[in-house]
Amino acid sequence: MILNTTRTDESAPLSAPHSASLRAGETREQSLQTVLASLDDSKAENTISIDIAGKSALGDYMVVTAGRSHRHVGAIADHLARDLKQAGLGPVRVEGLPHCDWVLIDIGDIIIHIFRPEVRDFYNIEKMWSAEPYSDRRARI
Repeated sequence: MILNTTRTDESAPLSAPHSASLRAGETREQSLQTVLASLDDSKAENTISIDIAGKSALGDYMVVTAGRSHRHVGAIADHLARDLKQAGLGPVRVEGLPHCDWVLIDIGDIIIHIFRPEVRDFYNIEKMWSAEPYSDRRARI
């Protein structure tokens, strides 16, 4: 599968510094809570967050979640992008919206992956970033 690599915000550089995504005085944990609250409002399923600080230069957190269908994945992504912009957590870069199998949203410090369940199971990116099995994390949520 190839993700759509077009940027939705052409004014935003692709290599924006991670700290640029935070509002003044806001911590990365507060930004993560904003993301998780929006996903919960959108009825995203099996949401997990993985602390990747020190493991990757991609960001500090990776959030992986699922929608029930193409339409649900697209709606989750649209709702999250809108909430992030309203919260001042930008620039928001979105990839994969045309097909809605796997949508990636990047706000600098946090990378959010929104999958259809079958696609999530196929790629199983949680396994790459965490030593804890997916089924064990799901039991705690």
